[in-house]
Amino acid sequence: MALTGNWVRVAAIDEIAAGSALGVTVGDLNLAIYHLDDGRVFCTDNICTHAFALLTDGWMEGTTIECPLHAGQFDVCTGKGLGAPIEEDLKSFPVRVEGGEIMVEIAN
Repeated sequence: MALTGNWVRVAAIDEIAAGSALGVTVGDLNLAIYHLDDGRVFCTDNICTHAFALLTDGWMEGTTIECPLHAGQFDVCTGKGLGAPIEEDLKSFPVRVEGGEIMVEIAN
């Protein structure tokens, strides 16, 4: 993963099928990259805020990811928790796609 300012290359768009998610690690961050059916790409923390579980081990449908542990759901576009047992939203990160490469902005 190459670092360019605060933008980090995390994957090629071709590595993530439309309608699915990919877990990546950047430094000490565990991130989920979501490639929606309409081509948009989003990024959030990959660890559920309710209990430790990787969201990318869960189920994604449309713009919703469901935690594999307790079925908590999040909006992948915003990180917003969508009801019990979720009490805290996910952190989301700005994303851009340049030349087929997915870049995520990581704050210093």
